[in-house]
Formats: sequence, C-alpha cells, structure tokens
Amino acid sequence: MDSLELCAGGGGQALGLEMAGFNHANLVEIDGPACATLRANRPRWNVTEGDLTQFNATAYRGIDLVAGGVPCPPFSKAGKQLGADDERNLFPEAVRIVDEARPNAVILENVRGLLDPVFSEYRESISAELHALGYWSGWHLLNSADFGVSQLRPRVIFVALKHELAKHFSWPAPSMRLAPSVGELLVDLMAANSWRGAQAWSKRACQIAPTLVGGSKKHGGPDLGPTRARAAWQVLGVDGRGIANEPPEPDFVGMPKLTVRMCARVQGFPDEWTFVGKKTPAYRQIGNAFPPPVARAVGESVARALNAQAIAAMRSNSLVAA
Repeated sequence: MDSLELCAGGGGQALGLEMAGFNHANLVEIDGPACATLRANRPRWNVTEGDLTQFNATAYRGIDLVAGGVPCPPFSKAGKQLGADDERNLFPEAVRIVDEARPNAVILENVRGLLDPVFSEYRESISAELHALGYWSGWHLLNSADFGVSQLRPRVIFVALKHELAKHFSWPAPSMRLAPSVGELLVDLMAANSWRGAQAWSKRACQIAPTLVGGSKKHGGPDLGPTRARAAWQVLGVDGRGIANEPPEPDFVGMPKLTVRMCARVQGFPDEWTFVGKKTPAYRQIGNAFPPPVARAVGESVARALNAQAIAAMRSNSLVAA
C-alpha cells in the first residue's frame, strides 16, 4: 500500500503509517529542519520541501492513501480559533489534493478544538465536499493514552474512504496495554548522567504527562507550554519553563527539565528516531507531531479496510472465472 503524506512535519504520522504497512510515495513539508529530519531517518523516502499550496497531486492519482496533519492553530483553544478565516488553514488544500489524487482512503488529524460546536458547519462542509467526490467520511476523537502513549493528548481524526470500502472500516479500539507514568517512561534518561535523585523523581512523576505543546512559527519556543501546562508538569516534578540540553548532573537539586529526547519519548517516538535542527525547531517538530502509536492504530484500521476490499474483489473474480 502506498501513501502520500501532507504536512509531514518531523515524521510522527509517517512513522506510524510505515509501521501499519504503508510505503510513502512522497512526503510534502514546508519546514526545512523537519525535511532534514525525515531524510536523516529514512534516506530513501521521497521528501518534497515546499509549500503545500503549490503541490500538484495528479501524478499520484489512484494512490491507496492520502494522509496528513494540517496545521492545528486555526482550531486550537490555545489560539483565537479563527478556523476557515485563519491564513494557516490548509483543509481546503487537502481537499483539493484528494480531488487530484482520488485515493482509496484519507486520514487527516488535528486538535480537539476542531470538534467544538463553533466548527460544526465547517466539519459538515468538508464531509460534504468529500461525499461529492465519492467518499464516506467520519470524525472521531482518540486519546493517545489509550494507545500506550504516556500523555493526555486527545486528537481529532478524519477518515474518508471510497463508498465501497467504508463497510470494511471500523475505528481502532484502545490498546489493552496501559500507558506508563512519566517516571516509569523517563527514569533511565533522567539517570543517564548519574543523577542521584532520579529514582525519587520517578516516584513523584507517577502520572502520564499533559499534552506537549509545540507552538507555531509565529509563537512558541522550547518550553512545555502556557502557565496551565507548566503547572501540570510541576505536579510531576518537571520544570516546564524550558528544555534542557542534557539530563541532570549527579548532584543536581530541584526540578529537572526535559530534554528533546525525553520529549520525543513522551510523544511515542522510538529512541532511534533523531531530530535535526537546534533545540527550538527540534522540539517544535516533536510537540506538533501525531504520536506514532496512534497513527499506527488508525493506519492499521484503514489498511484492514483496504485489504478486506481487495480480498473480496479477488473472491468475486474467482467466482466469475469459475
């Protein structure tokens, strides 16, 4: 199965879909450091660095999947929620690309705020446009912690499939594996420089993390978010006012900060996935990512629908031949 990835960022969704069995025909991303991250981790991936509004998808007509994480700020409660009036809103471009490529399936993810009543007409308009192109579609809220991610990170998922495929699709069920606490997840990284307080800290950090906030190019830097988010991190014994370059030293006293690698693990990235760029762009790639385990779960549900339809078609052809 082949996919076309839009607004690929640092690769969270792309990695999850790879785990679900999809091969990436192309990944489109405007941010230079994020493109460098994709190329560093998967040199064979075809990465197009450029503005999505200038990308033409007709060469990928009939591809299995178009997927993407279009920008969240237009719908985020942390912003002004301008929706369709926000210059960063790329849902219309995603719909245009679906029209050009006519894939078998579509996956788009965004923030929880997109499900607010104020955007109900906008959601219906997107569904109506896809229906006119021959797709069933649905909106669904998934909680990342239900899929083993140690984070309170609700994500809105939009899935569309050609009408003949929709009967084979079901939303992914929560994993039976509980998400670890932040302390369980990060104690080895906190102790990497022999910090004597690592074990005591891990016992305090006995809950999953609040949502990582990546910020945007206009706003946000290498810290763990606004005042409320920092207060939630403080309960876990983490200083959210910045990102550390290294884990705590042996005699460190106080609340430690997370490193980029720790943030990546909280987001569900494997440790071997590296991020290119200085601290701010690296953290932004992580904080804005779709957690790979959640992307994998959605991808597997879509893959099952595609495979079920393929099997049904093979059986039908066999009966005709007989």
